[in-house]
Amino acid sequence: MSEGKLTFHGVHHVALICENLERSLEFYQGVLGMEINPDRPDHKLPYRGAWLWIGPEMIHLMELPNPDPADSAKRPEHGGRDRHFCVGMASLDALAEKLDKAGITYTRSMSGRAAIFFRDPDANCLECVELAPWR
Repeated sequence: MSEGKLTFHGVHHVALICENLERSLEFYQGVLGMEINPDRPDHKLPYRGAWLWIGPEMIHLMELPNPDPADSAKRPEHGGRDRHFCVGMASLDALAEKLDKAGITYTRSMSGRAAIFFRDPDANCLECVELAPWR
């Protein structure tokens, strides 16, 4: 390892602020089918939350006051022009079907790549790209 070089192994988790943990869990578990990581002890934190598996990484939902506008009308219509995180997945068609069934608005990538952007109940933006596993 060269002097001063940092070694990153990947993203461990993404933390998202939510107003109502139950509403967020209904979205992430009920609509997207994510599972809770029971090994993450939320009782040690001074706020309510949950850790959800998203592949080998996690989303940490934190029920805290949100400093950002949670009103989607005050955020860019296309999530690619807002803060977001991106995950790879096997099928965008399956995702679009679930989002349509749940009445969740989404946009496709403006560049033409296989990607969908959508927001959770607290206006956090997720991007999903269709690609083969890379790990």
